Amino acid sequence: MRALVQRVQRGQVEVEGQVVGSIGSGLVIFLGVAADDTEWDALWLANKVGNLRIFDDGNGRMNLSLLDTEGEALVISQFTLYGQCRKGRRPSFDGAAQPAVAEALYLRFAHHLEALGIPVATGQFQAFMSVSLVNSGPVTLLVESEEARPSPSGN
Repeated sequence: MRALVQRVQRGQVEVEGQVVGSIGSGLVIFLGVAADDTEWDALWLANKVGNLRIFDDGNGRMNLSLLDTEGEALVISQFTLYGQCRKGRRPSFDGAAQPAVAEALYLRFAHHLEALGIPVATGQFQAFMSVSLVNSGPVTLLVESEEARPSPSGN
């Protein structure tokens, strides 16, 4: 699972001209779900993102998390985070999860953030969305659960 995380002053998402989700200060999270992702990835990534210390403290240092600042999260499904552009000119999305699996894990990720006490707004799965945000910093990070996933052998 991949989360492209942007620290924002505000963000919103529209579908067919209607606002379906908006937040004030916090994080806009573009979430990609891989074909081999599981509930473990959704839980690990939500905990990582919710506790990621990327907000400034009183000294201007990035020492505070979304939880510390009582910020909000806008979670937007983005299968294109698994686009591979190595060959040819058209991206391949073979690494992305099938829609039914991706939607379930996308919703689980949002649920896990909410369980941490973070107010969460979402986009609309499989819709054409218009996203607007005011990036703060700018601060943009790519966080991947694949790097932390336990190996099958338990090592």
